[in-house]
Amino acid sequence: MRILPWKVLMIAAFLTNLMIAGVIWSYIDFQCDCSNIKWKHSSYISSTLEKHKEELHIKNDTETELSNKIAIVIRDFEFFENDVPETVNSILSVLPSVKIYIITHHNPYPPLELSEEYKQNVQLINLKPSLSRSADSPDPLNVINKEHILIFPDSVRLNKMSQIFNMLEQHYKDPNMIIAAAVEGTDSICLALNISLRYWTMKYGKTPPNSICNALEGNHILLVTKSLLLHLAFPFAEPFSTSLFIQASLLKIKIKISTNITFQKGKTLFSDPHAKWKHEHLQKERYKNLYQEFGIKKIIFPASRVEWHGCNKNTVRCFGTVINSMPDYLFEGRWTPPCCLEHLRQTARYVFGILEKCEVRYWLEGGSLLGAVRTGDIIPWDYDIDIGIYKEDIQKCEWLKNSLQQSIVDIHGFMWQKAHEGDFIRVQFSQTNHLHVDIFPFYSRNGTMTKDTWFTDHRQDTEFPEHFLKPLYLIKFVGMTVSAPNNYREFLELKFGKGVIENPEYPNPTLMKFNRKRN
Repeated sequence: MRILPWKVLMIAAFLTNLMIAGVIWSYIDFQCDCSNIKWKHSSYISSTLEKHKEELHIKNDTETELSNKIAIVIRDFEFFENDVPETVNSILSVLPSVKIYIITHHNPYPPLELSEEYKQNVQLINLKPSLSRSADSPDPLNVINKEHILIFPDSVRLNKMSQIFNMLEQHYKDPNMIIAAAVEGTDSICLALNISLRYWTMKYGKTPPNSICNALEGNHILLVTKSLLLHLAFPFAEPFSTSLFIQASLLKIKIKISTNITFQKGKTLFSDPHAKWKHEHLQKERYKNLYQEFGIKKIIFPASRVEWHGCNKNTVRCFGTVINSMPDYLFEGRWTPPCCLEHLRQTARYVFGILEKCEVRYWLEGGSLLGAVRTGDIIPWDYDIDIGIYKEDIQKCEWLKNSLQQSIVDIHGFMWQKAHEGDFIRVQFSQTNHLHVDIFPFYSRNGTMTKDTWFTDHRQDTEFPEHFLKPLYLIKFVGMTVSAPNNYREFLELKFGKGVIENPEYPNPTLMKFNRKRN
């Protein structure tokens, strides 16, 4: 039978349509198998976009919408001379709906002369409790109800909304960072900051330009989240920026400088020499109080410049009476403050010099010898230095001999005296500062070195054979070469036990018994 050409065309068309239908069906079937995954993915994208919708389109915000997203805080300014009213006017002229919080440590005097037009936008929050007002004074973070907070220094001008837009836009991209923008005329310097609370120390370092920072030098607007401030122990301590950088650094929060945003400077403050002196004096006091509150005793700046905020010859030492060989700082997870260690080193070097000049036979004892063997320095958590001498050599040195009769303050301010705890001599850093070196007089009895005063809570306080001192050995300690027993390993293991050099027993007040001193 002959098949007509038109029938061939119809069959071909049918088969072609059937194939197309199969492909379409297969595609639809594949789509159905993956629909759950694709739905979840699209739902995630949709929710993410919805969540950040207004953030992604922030530049389309009206002034009111922008003002509803942010709060502005002014924290650091002087009462006696400031530019706060004009700074407030500048901000509200651009963002008339924004809320501004002026946070102070007590009511400004003279009072701030704020414009009547803008007073409803400004709230003054006094952090200092007072008998003249309610005890439950407002906590700024309970009052501020915006997640994004701009911290303005005094005497800055806001010129246009785009400055805030740009900072917020960067914050949305890096929500876990602090965003900073410089004020014109300032040297904006990015710094690294390493903090060791255990060692009571902060160290600044320079970083490459345009890098991520831990701290800043210069005048800056700072954009932070309320969430970050809620994590800080001292959210509004002053000086604010330094306080923020220290606490943020401990939380591993970084700072990013907006290189394309600069705010205009307001009027020049403290041009009068007296006003400048007063401002610098008050700032110095604020830093002093801040470091004391944070427990920072030593600050190392670039180029190795060191600034101390601990004790000195004219103050008491940084810790009180030591009870059961446990200084109070160990309970805070800290070791001996660096200023105390430095003063101990100074006192020790001074005493070693006197003893050597008088040809008094001396040697390092106990934990001081242990520190010398391990690192050539004082054990980081120790609080005094122990030296042994031959008792008969006391007569060689006027300072030793006279100190047994009365307390003496020498021309360098060191105080020599007989210790209240027993028959030994104590040399204090000063009459006020009781950091000290203890000098224990030993004498030989049948070849064994003994003394008249013993401490039962110091396990290393024990007699030892005199052969450890014949001859004496030289060892590095606190930056000089001093005398030590000749077989220091055996000597220390006799005092403390086997393996004491290689296996330090770190202080742990929660586990340590109070009946002995550990090193």
